[in-house]
Amino acid sequence: MRTLLWLQNDFRLHDNPALLEAAKSDHLLIMTCWPNPKPWCNLKGIGAQRHRFLAETLAVFQKNLVELGQGLHITGQSAATAVPELVAEHKIDRIVTTAPRAYDERILLEHVQKAVEIDFNLIRNNTLLDEEQLPFELEDIPKHFTPFRKKVESIEIEAPLAKPLRLPPMIKGVRYKREAPEYRARPHPTLPLRGGEQEALRRVKNWIFDRRAIVTYKETRNALDGLDNFSAFAPWLATGALSARFVASEVARFEREITANESTYWVIFELLWREFFHWRAIVDDNLLFLPYGVARKKQLRTFDPRQFTRWCQGETDFPLVNALMHQLVKSGFMSNRGRQIAASCLIHDLGVDWRYGAAFFEKHLMDYDVGSNYGNWQYVAGVGSDPRGGRHFNIEKQTEQYDPDGRFIKQWDGYRPKQPEYVTDASDWPIA
Repeated sequence: MRTLLWLQNDFRLHDNPALLEAAKSDHLLIMTCWPNPKPWCNLKGIGAQRHRFLAETLAVFQKNLVELGQGLHITGQSAATAVPELVAEHKIDRIVTTAPRAYDERILLEHVQKAVEIDFNLIRNNTLLDEEQLPFELEDIPKHFTPFRKKVESIEIEAPLAKPLRLPPMIKGVRYKREAPEYRARPHPTLPLRGGEQEALRRVKNWIFDRRAIVTYKETRNALDGLDNFSAFAPWLATGALSARFVASEVARFEREITANESTYWVIFELLWREFFHWRAIVDDNLLFLPYGVARKKQLRTFDPRQFTRWCQGETDFPLVNALMHQLVKSGFMSNRGRQIAASCLIHDLGVDWRYGAAFFEKHLMDYDVGSNYGNWQYVAGVGSDPRGGRHFNIEKQTEQYDPDGRFIKQWDGYRPKQPEYVTDASDWPIA
């Protein structure tokens, strides 16, 4: 049997069910497509830090595969073109890939399935639970997080799968490509995270067991910076270099061997948030990207290019927001609290359509995940899963609480010259 393993994430050896399923073959070709997102909300491409982190992740995964006698075929083509070509050229018998996580992936998969007439094995994504473990039909998933959490948090999370000891040989005649574009960015000193499975596993061990920062996580998680204050697992989870089940198993081991408290539980709590947004993205389909969202709630929003540009560039009248936006672009990261503040500012203070902010985060975040990103933006905008109908943060109060001495604002150049609220010129006036 000749198998094509089409990876979109899951660039790891540990707990990788798609890789283990593909290994049940005589010959194997492993491939992925470098992301080339379509222009969306006046933006295109991916930011420097997200680009760097993904390129590092693929390089490490390639190295790990070579040690098992395999390789990674990286193409700049769309999967809609690349997969049918590889199937035809190398007489592939079946395709193994993960189930689509959202609307665009579903449409892409349907397109590929129509183009090739062979078997597809759709394997679970990097989730805590299989769909069969959910205590409800997927279309009946609760609309809000708390009912979802109460229904699923007592379900036993299965142990992570072992790494494969060997893989089938490569299909002969394949010219393995590495078309990942070169990058020049380096990790920012405030967040020196490198992509790849080894770095992910090292971070889990260091943060949970060596530094035991997990013990105080519930108290520190709202900080705006500081590597010990939050787990920083998200970039590796998003690229699939780290398994969510592995993280859960390590937290459980820490609780058994050392201690359990509210903070250790809170790591699982936030993994459940990730789980919730994952399953909701599948059910919500294209509603995840529409202005009225899952709640189908119309709002008076607009697109003011000047206000959006000021927000993106960190040139607003809100120093804390400016600092957060500078942090995002330069480091590829922003804390959870920071994301809520920045999102609230764009939506509720500047009056801009929430989707533009979600697209900007998609471009720059190293930990971009479609369900979590768009689900959280809808949550703040009041068109998603928030039963309160949106979150409007008082920026002055948030500044006093999380940066009372202005250290964070100064570090990230948040104090910017004031600008006029409106700008007019001759083109704004009708010709007499």
